[in-house]
Amino acid sequence: MIDLATILRPEAVKALHGASSKKRLFQEIADVANGVSGVDLTDICSALQERENLGPTGVGHGIALPHARLARVDSVFGVFIRLEKPLDFDSVDRQPVDLVFALLAPEDAGVEHLKALALVSRTMRDANVCAKLRANTNPATLHTILTETQNVQAA
Repeated sequence: MIDLATILRPEAVKALHGASSKKRLFQEIADVANGVSGVDLTDICSALQERENLGPTGVGHGIALPHARLARVDSVFGVFIRLEKPLDFDSVDRQPVDLVFALLAPEDAGVEHLKALALVSRTMRDANVCAKLRANTNPATLHTILTETQNVQAA
C-alpha cells in the first residue's frame, strides 16, 4: 500500500515566497529533491522540464503536479512546495498555481509511479486539504496536513 507518508519526507516540504518562472520553480524542486535523494540537480530540472514540454502539469484550482522519471532514483518520492505568490503555470483553468506537488520516480517504476500520482492527485483534489495548505506556511505543518489526511481517509 503506497501512502503519502512514505512518498513525502518532512524535509521535502517547503514554503516559498514565490518563483519568477516555471524554470525557477523546477530549480527549487530539484534543490529540495537533491537534498532528499542525492540525484543531480540538472538531471531533475531537465526531466521535469521535458515532461512539462509534453503538456502542462497544472491541473487547475491552483494546483500543479509536475512529475518525471529518472534513472538514478531508487523509489518514488515527492516534493511539496507552497508558493505564497502564485505562478502562471499554463494550467487547464488558466488559474495561477500556488500548491505544487512534484513526483519523481525510477525510470522503470511503472504502476508504482501511476499509483503515487493517483494518490497525490486525489489528495490535492480535496478542497479541505487545499484550504489548510493555503492557510499555513510552516513546512512541518504542511507535511502533517498532507500525510494525516490520507490516514483519516483510509480509516
